[in-house]
Amino acid sequence: MSTSADVRLRDGSVARLRAVPYDDPVARDLVARVQQEYVARYGGPDEAAVDPAEFVPPAGVFLVAEVGGQPAACGAWRRHVEGDDPTAVEVKRVYVDPAFRRRGLAQVVVAALEESARRAGYRSVVLNSGDRQPEALALYGALGYTPVPGYGIYAGGAGAVFLGKELESAEEERPWAS
Repeated sequence: MSTSADVRLRDGSVARLRAVPYDDPVARDLVARVQQEYVARYGGPDEAAVDPAEFVPPAGVFLVAEVGGQPAACGAWRRHVEGDDPTAVEVKRVYVDPAFRRRGLAQVVVAALEESARRAGYRSVVLNSGDRQPEALALYGALGYTPVPGYGIYAGGAGAVFLGKELESAEEERPWAS
């Protein structure tokens, strides 16, 4: 992915997406916010192990979206090491600050994550969410994600939801190319 991209949101505002290290101060702040969201919804933070090195290209990426210069959203992907498919990535930390919700920003972030994974040569995406995040589940369903087998520390956990999606190849996006 290029270092930054501007995208117009539903309300006409512009979001700037940029890749940053997982341990960048803005990324750390957004990750802390998403962890607080998990505490509010589930009673505790996400306990899945995360190593910042897993989000360094080409093995992964961490995206920050800013609106009006303010950190508004984030999302990341890393190689999915728990499955048997070396062409799969796992999406992590998709979050939109409450002040920036209902503008289409989560959809923009997920689309950018999918595109960057596809460009890095990956063919599928998996993710773990939960039944206390109905808005996230609705978004993923609308984007074509379907149930996949559970993995990691939440496999088989009450309320854990595992979803996946095949990424379109460049040939699928341009059927006229031969």
